[in-house]
Amino acid sequence: MSDTQAPSSKSTPADLDVTPRDIRFDLADAQKGHWLGGDPVGTAVFNALSLTFPDGERLFMDAVRNYRHLLTGKLLDDAKNFIAQEAIHSREHHQLNSLIDRERYPVAEIEETVKGRVKMARERGKMAMLLSTIALEHFTAMMAEMHVRHQDLFDKAHPEVEKLWRWHAMEETEHKAVAYDVFMVATKDWTARRRYFMRCRAMFFVTIMFTRNICRYAARLLETDGYTPKEALKAVNAFVWGKPGLFRRGWKTYFAWYRPGFHPWDQDDRAEFAGWKAEFDTAAA
Repeated sequence: MSDTQAPSSKSTPADLDVTPRDIRFDLADAQKGHWLGGDPVGTAVFNALSLTFPDGERLFMDAVRNYRHLLTGKLLDDAKNFIAQEAIHSREHHQLNSLIDRERYPVAEIEETVKGRVKMARERGKMAMLLSTIALEHFTAMMAEMHVRHQDLFDKAHPEVEKLWRWHAMEETEHKAVAYDVFMVATKDWTARRRYFMRCRAMFFVTIMFTRNICRYAARLLETDGYTPKEALKAVNAFVWGKPGLFRRGWKTYFAWYRPGFHPWDQDDRAEFAGWKAEFDTAAA
């Protein structure tokens, strides 16, 4: 599938199965507080991400569901399984979010802000929801790539928390093109120029808003740990843009989005995730 004159080198592999793995992670004895090896900054960043997932992934599910009547064959099956995967992700991150001390941290405030932003996205209509979804799915696939290539990120976390984030990263990679392929079907009557312009425009705004919002949410969490607002934002920016560079690494993948004829599976990274896939296929069996 191509959205411009330049052809995409790949499409979704025919032998790729999007597989919901109904795994429940045992977080009962996971460390509360700074669960990422005692690091308040890293914990705040990943907590901020996790707090966006339950409502955000429900948006992704509905964005794809809105166009399910246009789908047939394998893509219809992939869309159903994408929705199932995202529902399980939402459930498990809701459990992970329960580790955050709500009496100490402004969790309710952040959740309400996330709900408000998701509500605004829904109010812009079905296509706006789908455009936001394809851009954010590319972003999460980029972060998953960073995770698999820097596996020490969660070395000091509780084993079940570490597994949860690896499982999520693996499935985000597995289904990284589903919403995009739905978008291509939903816009089959658009001109190539319009399709390219709209998806690049969506990515531009999502990049600004997503990175800014995660940093702001994480900084709010850090302020409760005694950081001043300025110190908190500086520490968060150093984590996501400096070291380990959650948003900085993988930008070759990010910028591929702006290439005419792009498809998410132009980069086939199944081999890098094969070990994790085998582990979680076994766990779900």
